[in-house]
Amino acid sequence: MIIYNITILAKLIYNFFLSMRLIVLIIILINFVSLGTLAEEIRVPFNKESARYWGYISDRTMGGISNGQAFLDEDKNNIFARLTGNVSTENNGGFIQLRSTLSFLDINNLEKELRGVRLNTKGNGETYHIFIRTSKTRSYSDFYYATFIANEEWKIVDLPFNEFKHRFSNSVLDGNDIQTFGIVAYGRDFYSDVSVSEIIFYF
Repeated sequence: MIIYNITILAKLIYNFFLSMRLIVLIIILINFVSLGTLAEEIRVPFNKESARYWGYISDRTMGGISNGQAFLDEDKNNIFARLTGNVSTENNGGFIQLRSTLSFLDINNLEKELRGVRLNTKGNGETYHIFIRTSKTRSYSDFYYATFIANEEWKIVDLPFNEFKHRFSNSVLDGNDIQTFGIVAYGRDFYSDVSVSEIIFYF
């Protein structure tokens, strides 16, 4: 009888720790990603907490001379990421980028297919890019991309994944296989000033 009670107690303790691990995991995910109504979207805001999942990178890693920066900015309590700087195509360069290495494989509903992404964005009227890498892309220069124009007023830009192009083939982007996500000033000599306050992935 004593052995039986100890076994029951051990199972209760084990189940308790399992439930606590699940609660901690849920809290971590909620701190970074908020799920939309009826789980029809995944919202990724920019704030001090989420900023640690993003980093600035430029063509200087491969010998280019583009010069810029990425930072958090605020306008009337609206916090957003801002990518500014001079893009130069000299020395085979031509980009500055704000990139996340967050993988969405562990947080989206794999029973549904992510169909696209919306950005709340503004800028200086220039054309910018979204670069997405998946488990099937093999190098930093292998990615899917789409373009958008960042106007002077805040605007939601809708980018369906079936309109993204692969740099080297006609393959279609799998929205449930996002490995890295980049907001990029790319491909020509110009001054970048683009802001994004929220990224919304939708099913």
